[in-house]
Amino acid sequence: MPDVKQQFDIPLHDIKPIVDVHEYSLYYFIGAVGGAILLACAIIYLLYIWYKKRKAFNLRKHHAQLLNSLDLSDTKNSAYAISSYGFTFKDDSTRHVEMFHNLNQRLEAYKYKKSVDNFDEETLGYIELYKGMLDV
Repeated sequence: MPDVKQQFDIPLHDIKPIVDVHEYSLYYFIGAVGGAILLACAIIYLLYIWYKKRKAFNLRKHHAQLLNSLDLSDTKNSAYAISSYGFTFKDDSTRHVEMFHNLNQRLEAYKYKKSVDNFDEETLGYIELYKGMLDV
């Protein structure tokens, strides 16, 4: 074998040196997953609040339904029920306060007695007017 001396110091003109490449795709992925988790948690929370609010008991609505479904032929029990359920709406406005006070005074004649007559026309008018004023 002939003795050939190899030269390893050949100048390279076409090959560039190694360059650091900054890779941020992992950070973008983690950020996107974190944002998706936050969005999913927010949607779940809003659905929970909506469901809870939908199932919540509304006392005002319940009392308005009871007032509208009263049997006014049972005068004594109706007078007590109107006073009790109407108290829920008493403080809605100054008109409600005055109307409830007037209605309650008219109903006094139908309470606290063993037997009472049917409501007179004026009292029935007050009762219907008070029912019409209810805002649920």
